Amino acid sequence: MEKKERNEKRIATGSFDQTHSEDVWSLFKIMGEFAEGYDKLFKIGPCISMFGSARTAADHDFYTLAQETAEKITREGFGIITGGGPGIMEAANKGAKEGKGKSVGLGITLPHEQGVNTFVDKHYVINFNYFFARKVMFVKYAQGFIVFPGGFGTLDEFFEALTLIQTRKIEAFPVVLVGTEYWGGLVDWIRDTMVNNGTISEDDVDLFQLTDSPDEVVEIISDFYQRRTLKPNF
Repeated sequence: MEKKERNEKRIATGSFDQTHSEDVWSLFKIMGEFAEGYDKLFKIGPCISMFGSARTAADHDFYTLAQETAEKITREGFGIITGGGPGIMEAANKGAKEGKGKSVGLGITLPHEQGVNTFVDKHYVINFNYFFARKVMFVKYAQGFIVFPGGFGTLDEFFEALTLIQTRKIEAFPVVLVGTEYWGGLVDWIRDTMVNNGTISEDDVDLFQLTDSPDEVVEIISDFYQRRTLKPNF
């Protein structure tokens, strides 16, 4: 029995199923993605990153709301950055086009997705193999985050921004959740459970705002930049 237990514990004694040269070569691919992203996005100028579910249908209220919000934001002079996919991302890129603003798509290579949506400007398409490189671009050149109802990826981007602001790795910028009914339970949990357990401070709840109004989203962002300079983060 003792010998069997010892053998069962020796699970991680083999080598990785990858050559050293493959592992090192991936560094150059990662560097290439960062270089292309930095170069293109710097030239585009100030943008707002918008997030939400790729599964949202075009006849859904959230799709219409995202489209309207993006259009209003671009009329304030901002471009729109999305993940370039369908659903809320498509709605945001469509709104940007209707507002005659810059419509950026940061695509990601996935087995079940094919390219970016048709509302992304062709010369503002950047494709990524690595999620982490793509996430950096969402933050570095964004002057704010607008977060519509979505799944794990949307939550990932939302909490990434809050973490960077909370830890002062970047200066604060507007982070707005859109959809009070959808996000209400999460916001209550943040306020009641996280604050009450001391895992965040009461002030951390002020790092984001919640609304259902496209006009209020525009007002939040516009008011913020009456007092701040537009510039890349970090």
